[in-house]
Amino acid sequence: MHPIYTLESKKLLVMKKIPHPLLIISCLFLLNINVTHGLSDAELAKTVEIRRTSYGVPHIKASTLEGAAFGLAWAELEDYGDRVISSLVSARGELGKVFGYEMLERDMVNQLGYKRAVATYYLLSDDTRQLMEGFARGVNYYMEKNPEKFPRYQDFVFTGHDISALTTNVYTPLHGEGFKEQLKKDKARRDSLKLTEAGSNAWAFAPSRTSSGKAILVRNPHLSWTAGYYEAQLTVPGKLNFYGDFRIGGVFAIIGGFSDKVGWCTTNNGPDLDEYYALKADPKKADHFIIDGISVPLERKMVTAEFKHGDAMAMETRELLFTPYGPVIHRDEGKIYILKAAADGDYRRSEQYTRMLLAQNFEEWRDAMRMQGITASNYTYADTDGNIFYVWNAVTPDLPLPSGGDSIAVEVDYSHQIWKQPVPFDDLPQLLNPKGGYLHNENDPFHFTNMNEIFKPEDFPAHFPKPRLRLRSQHSLELIHNEDKLSLEEVVKRKHSMKMLLADRTKEDLLAALRQTKPKKEMKSIIAHLDAWDNSVAAESRGGVLFQEWFEIYARKMDGKELFAEPWSFDKPRSSPSGIADPELAVLSFKEAVSEVKKKYGSWDLAWGDVHRLRHGKLDLPVGGGPGGLGCFRVLWFRNTPDGKRAIRGGDGWQLAVEFTNPPRAYSVLAYGESNNPDSPHHEDQAEMFAKNEMKKVAFTEADIQKTLIKSYRPGE
Repeated sequence: MHPIYTLESKKLLVMKKIPHPLLIISCLFLLNINVTHGLSDAELAKTVEIRRTSYGVPHIKASTLEGAAFGLAWAELEDYGDRVISSLVSARGELGKVFGYEMLERDMVNQLGYKRAVATYYLLSDDTRQLMEGFARGVNYYMEKNPEKFPRYQDFVFTGHDISALTTNVYTPLHGEGFKEQLKKDKARRDSLKLTEAGSNAWAFAPSRTSSGKAILVRNPHLSWTAGYYEAQLTVPGKLNFYGDFRIGGVFAIIGGFSDKVGWCTTNNGPDLDEYYALKADPKKADHFIIDGISVPLERKMVTAEFKHGDAMAMETRELLFTPYGPVIHRDEGKIYILKAAADGDYRRSEQYTRMLLAQNFEEWRDAMRMQGITASNYTYADTDGNIFYVWNAVTPDLPLPSGGDSIAVEVDYSHQIWKQPVPFDDLPQLLNPKGGYLHNENDPFHFTNMNEIFKPEDFPAHFPKPRLRLRSQHSLELIHNEDKLSLEEVVKRKHSMKMLLADRTKEDLLAALRQTKPKKEMKSIIAHLDAWDNSVAAESRGGVLFQEWFEIYARKMDGKELFAEPWSFDKPRSSPSGIADPELAVLSFKEAVSEVKKKYGSWDLAWGDVHRLRHGKLDLPVGGGPGGLGCFRVLWFRNTPDGKRAIRGGDGWQLAVEFTNPPRAYSVLAYGESNNPDSPHHEDQAEMFAKNEMKKVAFTEADIQKTLIKSYRPGE
């Protein structure tokens, strides 16, 4: 074991000890950094300008990629502080030193990822390393200038290795714990009603569908309001000009944004990315398995993590077992179970993001995607040349044997039975400039991305997802599967659709069943109330609170049985499901719903916004939007609060709509603000706009930045 020495901020620091094989690579590379970069942190800061425009959005301009990332780190720390640093400590595998024993297993996994990041760092391009090193130096400089803010991290100094570790994956035996329980969990998941659908919405419109004749892209992610979206612009003249989301704690988790040439956004797709295999244990040799007729030993790795133990420090060591194909996750009855995962050992996600950021046209962007360093997510793309593109991106295995799914291990005797390569990028489902001039995805599989060019299930491997088009996706198609030519403003308006599509499909059946019961006076009024409802979740709309309560009770009482008179079918993807499978039970459920709503809120005659609130900082506002499982396109998730109301906890948060004019023009909103500091003026200054279904104009050009400029400064000033 040998310590590494590196010069950072004119201080000689001793980094953590690492195995000798990594020593030479790391030392040579760190020496190269010092020679080529030359500038101290303070000198580098002078090459960076941070311009804060309305709502606190940072527009970071620098002469190099390193400087741009330096400025981004500084801005993130101003707005999110501790959260930025803790993510880097986590990536290094040293959270236990700060937070104690409960971080032990997480640290052990991340230590292996960190070692992999160190070993592969020299393989990354200079552009990628510049971004990594710049971000790390920006964090160090902020901590140096503000030591009172982070006393528990005073001994930490970060390098590009830590940033690389954020996007370097290593799978260990700890990733496979509990896989035997998956079958039970899968059944429970299938049988449960999922009104709260994680994911996002995305649209792209070709020039033929827009009034300007320019492509339009819409990004509408649905995650928790603690997810850490961070809106910013990075500009390096002649090299980079990108506006979008940089997730807190790094520079390589960009899930949506645009340059003056191209733009893209992501939606979750949940592909099959790994496979469980069962190897035969060698009955004659301990910790050996039989493959290709020979006995092969398991590889043992000892991982030690330190952790805070009261006022002292302690450590614990675990022995982890591996095979050449993946980690050992379980052993039982003569079998050794392993996990072969697509992302295991991959360090190239950051490299792919860098190439995507710097792409100047569609071919450069698609070539970056062909790296397959990013393992999952649908990608929807648009550019200034008028191209729109969709790909069901997945580093999914090219399986030699049928998949065992999430819970069944495939028994193998020969190494050729274990998958080796992913399905090539060009063989994945994708559409370029399709008929009808639009693309959409709402986390359903790829088959109906464009209704004019439907993908056939039989054209893809068996472990690819089966066709599905849920109500949220159907709602999306109602808005865009037409021949309308839309302006950017009209696209934004449609994106804020408040319809609850489930009501369109079931309300008439419910009303008919209720009327057949010969209702008395109050029930007649309630039926009239529901009949008059506009089937929306707009804040002022009355009827949705009662309807949602009814449907949740009805679905629970059906206990996993088909809810609809006509289930969803591939042949009628846009009009099914519809109707009510059990009208009698629906009536009983409705009567119970009336009682529950009166009990909770004192009345059944409620506006949606009377119950559903945006509570952020000092604000308490009525808000429109609801769960995707109800067929809402404006997706919001809510939590129950002590006063009986429901407050937003997730769903729509950061939204972007961009038109690829020259220069591009765009609208955005970050509902929970640019800062998580309640004392910041930019903690809640976008919330009221969000509640009103409004978006701010994006300041992308220098002229727009100057018009909305609040302040301009250099890091450390």
